[in-house]
Amino acid sequence: MTDRETRSNLADAELAALVGDGDQLALESVFELYGGAVKAIALRVLRDEALAEDVTQDVFLAFWRAPHRYDAMRGSLRTYLVTMAHRRAVDTVRSEVARSRREIRDPRAVEPTIDEEVWARSLSETVREALGSLSPDEREAITLAYMGGLSYAEVARRLGAPEGTVKSRIRVGMRKLAAALGEKLR
Repeated sequence: MTDRETRSNLADAELAALVGDGDQLALESVFELYGGAVKAIALRVLRDEALAEDVTQDVFLAFWRAPHRYDAMRGSLRTYLVTMAHRRAVDTVRSEVARSRREIRDPRAVEPTIDEEVWARSLSETVREALGSLSPDEREAITLAYMGGLSYAEVARRLGAPEGTVKSRIRVGMRKLAAALGEKLR
């Protein structure tokens, strides 16, 4: 029996433990066993092959990086991975909807007056200065979420930080921004 065949006969907890030890063949086995189900749920939610492949890749990359998050006492590895895929697919849909809303422009929009343009540039500079007063972690999280249009989960993935930490950084940073902008706009 080959290493690959042996690994495909292991229990979920054993496979997760091997992945935790950095065993790439174990990850390949997990992908062979559950990759189809993960992609199927992502495709069902997203209805887009490329986005479903991205979600599938994200799920297995996240599992590779943190296999210890899987708890065999709570369910099967298949269920864990499919649940991750569903959550990420829903996050992707939300992000895509938000992005498309931002891209749609009102055809009745009028060009701003010179006064409005001067005010907008002044306000932009004020906001830029206020952002500069934040810690780098807060600034990066806020920039990705509000200017990049990413969900908390996407920001967390991009920064390699827990989602709760990202939410806290954004919340604290937004309070600081509100205080800084309140002082400057009075």
